[in-house]
Amino acid sequence: MKRNEIYIIHGTDYRDMTKRLLAEADLAGQIRETAKGKKDPFIGLKPNLVNASDPSMGATTHGELLEGALEYLLEQGFTNLAVMEGSWVGETTGRALKAAGYEAVLKRLGVPFFDLQRDSAHDHDAAGMTLKVCDLPLKADFMINMPVLKGHCQTQITCALKNNKGTIPNSEKRRFHTMGLHKPIAHLNTVVRNDFILVDNICGDLDFEEGGNPVPMDRILAFADPVLCDAFVCDAMGIPADRVPYIAMAERLGVGRADLSAARIHTLNQPAARRASLRRKGRIDALSRYIDERDACSACFGSLIHALNRLDEDGLLKRGMEKRPIAIGQGWQGKAGETGVGRCTGCFKCSLKGCPPRASEILEFLKEHWL
Repeated sequence: MKRNEIYIIHGTDYRDMTKRLLAEADLAGQIRETAKGKKDPFIGLKPNLVNASDPSMGATTHGELLEGALEYLLEQGFTNLAVMEGSWVGETTGRALKAAGYEAVLKRLGVPFFDLQRDSAHDHDAAGMTLKVCDLPLKADFMINMPVLKGHCQTQITCALKNNKGTIPNSEKRRFHTMGLHKPIAHLNTVVRNDFILVDNICGDLDFEEGGNPVPMDRILAFADPVLCDAFVCDAMGIPADRVPYIAMAERLGVGRADLSAARIHTLNQPAARRASLRRKGRIDALSRYIDERDACSACFGSLIHALNRLDEDGLLKRGMEKRPIAIGQGWQGKAGETGVGRCTGCFKCSLKGCPPRASEILEFLKEHWL
């Protein structure tokens, strides 16, 4: 997998989707190339276990992704594996591990878990900034970053770059907030490895790192570049990348490139309708009132939710109160209407093509044709 490549897979069998995605991206080949001939390289997997909540709440990495990744690696002959993470300050990693359902997976596959809240740590020169980093992640020959694509109340988004905050001790996590988060996050990624990024885009939270308003997307993504990853996340959520300063900072530090125009996107399949699965609670339910959904796939519906949320944040959504709801879903194929999103509404007076369109595209379309 090259640095400018992005792999995307849709569906609901998350374990098998993960294994197919890793095979298509040739993760095994990338590990062997990076490890430079080591017979059994030490491979670390770093999920997001920010708090003790079920992954369906939109905060933590689904256990099926971890299971699929570990099975793939073991089947490829890699046995020196370790899952590692440190939850946020105020939470114990052990509680988060249980809530995410990892214990049975790790026991069945015989893979150890290391609580980075209990790991030793030392100071490192992170491109001119001294940061304390846990020792174990830096011993890995290859690191697989497994973040959740979700919103964040302070940094707008959180995904690959910010997920590495779990590799520092609690004392340093507290210090990051006194330094403004963005600069230390960018510098941290000059020290911690990002060899492969496997993104849980199943139902990440709309706004908050701790979950509570999950947006169903039913996608898993793969990247080799964490900066490209986070730039893609901004686009997927309808957020200008310049609103997330640590992305540009990390790019300037040589961590990666944010140029989406140069990205090669490999979409392995198309999303299917999942009407019954659309979880609409809290803020998601409020935004759904602007939508006329008929058998929409999760990815298309989720992109529209993100776009509507951006309109609301900018104080523009109230203009749509007197408008007809935005049509979306396969149930609209061949039918006429006013405003629709996705290729299934191609017969509408105003329709945005795409399967699914990105939130950034939907946002501009709604500003021009719906408000």
